[in-house]
Amino acid sequence: MRSRTVSTPSTDRSRSHGKTSDFADPGLTAREIAVLGAWLRCDSKQEVCAVLHIALGTVNTHLTRIRAKYSTVGRAAPTKASLVARALQDGLVTLDDL
Repeated sequence: MRSRTVSTPSTDRSRSHGKTSDFADPGLTAREIAVLGAWLRCDSKQEVCAVLHIALGTVNTHLTRIRAKYSTVGRAAPTKASLVARALQDGLVTLDDL
């Protein structure tokens, strides 16, 4: 069974969507959230590069760190589909965003 914690207002990153998360907060930075959101909305990492004006290596570094942070809190996300699930759980994106 996965460990769950209730997010507090100081750690709740989902306020813009009006939801609270019952899952452990991975502690993503604002930039990591932006890269994750762009990658979930784009068809390729190259498209993320164009949208955010960053290099492919930067996209890959952010995604590696995001996955490591989720893994650290017991919420592994090794695939794009699992990152979609984590982002939805945390209120970082909505179904309408995808």
